[in-house]
Amino acid sequence: MMNISQALVSIVDDDESVRESLPDLLRQCGFATEAFSSAEEFLGSDLVSETSCLLLDVAMPGMSGPEVQQELTRLRQTIPIVFITASGDRNLRPRLLARGAVECLFKPFSEAALLEAVGAALRRPHFGPEGAT
Repeated sequence: MMNISQALVSIVDDDESVRESLPDLLRQCGFATEAFSSAEEFLGSDLVSETSCLLLDVAMPGMSGPEVQQELTRLRQTIPIVFITASGDRNLRPRLLARGAVECLFKPFSEAALLEAVGAALRRPHFGPEGAT
């Protein structure tokens, strides 16, 4: 299992309040974080292969969270994903979990639920493009 201080949690959400509050909480718990306002910004960054856990909004302008998941699969990046959503569609969670997501949290979610989901994601094997853990 990865040491928390080595874990980079990347956050992709078009909601500025999420991009400001989640990094603060996660840093207080010892995680390194980086926040992105769009899927395209994250995918274009050098941090994709460094990301240990991805907190990913489901619905964003441009590329959606599930589309990011598909693109990461195409790129052979198996980053554990925790989806976050403001959607009221409770059928969304089982669909996303069936596609390999670690968890799907419905906004507003508790700090405890978020930290539990991130912990579960970090316990999953993470393989970059070369298959290295």
